[in-house]
Amino acid sequence: MEVKIYNDYQGLSAQVADHVIDLVKQNPEAVLCMASGDTPKLCCQLLVQKATSENIDFSNVTFIGLDEWVGIDATNEGSCRFFFEKNLLDPLRFRQSNVRLFNGLSDDLDGECERMDAFIKGAGPIDLMIVGIGMNGHIGFNEPGVSFDLYAHVAELDKTTTSVGQKYFNTAIRLDRGITLGFKHLMESRKLILMANGAKKAGVIKKAVEDEVSNIFPATVIQSHSNAVVMVDKDAASLLQNSLSVAANK
Repeated sequence: MEVKIYNDYQGLSAQVADHVIDLVKQNPEAVLCMASGDTPKLCCQLLVQKATSENIDFSNVTFIGLDEWVGIDATNEGSCRFFFEKNLLDPLRFRQSNVRLFNGLSDDLDGECERMDAFIKGAGPIDLMIVGIGMNGHIGFNEPGVSFDLYAHVAELDKTTTSVGQKYFNTAIRLDRGITLGFKHLMESRKLILMANGAKKAGVIKKAVEDEVSNIFPATVIQSHSNAVVMVDKDAASLLQNSLSVAANK
């Protein structure tokens, strides 16, 4: 695991966007998986700008969404699907046949998980997975106590997740379950980037990087990945003690 620290959120987001651009230049048929939310939003915007200015074709790239709220319609601005379509998929003109997002309204959520697993098995492995980290250490909807041996699954959401998740919606909404890729997908990805920014994430980044690997704080699993990079701004890195794991500032 490598830790890279950037001066600010802008610089962090630009570097992650460059990773995606470099991947697609090297492999126009790459498999990309991303999280939605506040942390990767600027990265997506910069990625679209860079891809447009450099004429990078994403039409043969396969895109996989990390997770989705169960019971939330895709037209809801708080849904992960809405985020991806608005900020990435439509602007970069991904082919629909190359995109796989969870349907949180499915009548058969277990079947939805099986279809996602089959899609990844056929298209994968995932070349690059870009994730964030929750205040309780979750990645996707892999909540505290989750098994590290799961592929796609439905999760009962932790109170921290349901509380923080309200910020994505215009009105208060019931959030009790999520559908998500599991840590087996994460560990089988060829490269993993975990993004975080801001002082509020300093404590969780310290735990993820320096605590023992445990499903009590799920993000610690990144320490076991063979090609993981933790990319953070200075504020999010402010509590890190292990300077040997920290790359030079950029």
